[in-house]
Amino acid sequence: MKLTRFRFTVLILLVTISGFTQGMLLPLIAILLEQNGISSTLNGLHATGLYIGVLVASPFMEKPLQRLGFKPIIAIGGILVFVSMAFFPFYQALWFWFMLRVVIGIGDHMLHFGTQTWITTASDASNRGRNISFYGLFFSLGFAIGPLMTRLVDIHPSLPFFLSSGLSVIVWGCLFFIRNEWPEQGGSVSTSTSSWYRFGQTFKYAWIAFLPPFGYGFLEATLHGNFPVYGLRIGHDVDTLSLIIPCFAAGSLLLQIPLGVLSDRYGRRRVLSIALLIGVATFFLASLLEHSVVALFFLFTVAGMFVGSIYSLGISFMTDLLPKSLLPAGNIMCGISFSIGSMIGPYIGGVFMDYVPSASFFHVVSTTLFLISLPIVISRRRELRAAQSFS
Repeated sequence: MKLTRFRFTVLILLVTISGFTQGMLLPLIAILLEQNGISSTLNGLHATGLYIGVLVASPFMEKPLQRLGFKPIIAIGGILVFVSMAFFPFYQALWFWFMLRVVIGIGDHMLHFGTQTWITTASDASNRGRNISFYGLFFSLGFAIGPLMTRLVDIHPSLPFFLSSGLSVIVWGCLFFIRNEWPEQGGSVSTSTSSWYRFGQTFKYAWIAFLPPFGYGFLEATLHGNFPVYGLRIGHDVDTLSLIIPCFAAGSLLLQIPLGVLSDRYGRRRVLSIALLIGVATFFLASLLEHSVVALFFLFTVAGMFVGSIYSLGISFMTDLLPKSLLPAGNIMCGISFSIGSMIGPYIGGVFMDYVPSASFFHVVSTTLFLISLPIVISRRRELRAAQSFS
């Protein structure tokens, strides 16, 4: 299997529009619900719909991919996303919006699972970090642009939803110009074995690589789902927040590829450890300077430069630790870890803001990143040796 330039470009475009949709949807819905008097706890719970969809779909992804190949999985996921986005303006009820978020979560996970597995499977070890960094880079680019669309609500409340749906259709159409392929089958674990057994083996050998996706999911969801509400409460306006939030994703654009290349050369664990610890320090500093707009612009950018890459670095780390026959299961579990973090994040952030209003929201973020960094910082190379002997 070879990752051609044109196929890689199409996959990257799909990831970009997915990031755009997620980056727009989280703060847009959070702001609309806050303006309608919904509590921050319920607001945070509502944001979990996207990630519930991911968890619902995850156990059923691997077998269809083996039978149908990458292209149909990605195509079905894209359809679910753009159709659901188009339905948001038609019925404004909490339960309806929640169900749409669940469907978008299912579609988005299908799209990411297909593109992510295709790229990791077809990449050589020598350029794996670089290729996955492009994946993360363009997802972050879309994610950085997405929140800017919240300002279109002033023109018409439906405009951001229709714009996102239309762009998704255009990019989705590019799929028809690439040839379908199937994941590699074979290795020490047969594809006919139970999916749960395969998930167990995957977790056994690569559990540490699932911590960065969990942390990135927690971070992304709280910054986009909770911080707009917290920012309004401490005196920042919507226009300012719509510019601050994208700084995190924009910052990741600066170092996403350099960090990926460095991880190819010096090892994923070492680069991940440094990035996470810098993130801890940055968000702790943000808790001290949260009333300064200039400081938040700067600190969100610095945080993005380092922890904005931990998802793609985690995927590369997972790919290093597993044989190719377990990569589909590994990519599913990266998605599950990301979703669990994304579900827990908004709820914890919402509860924290409701019940500890005197404390800074950024304490939740910095503490979580610190706890995630500990196993990675103190780990050794035994996981990699075990995985190599397993494969």
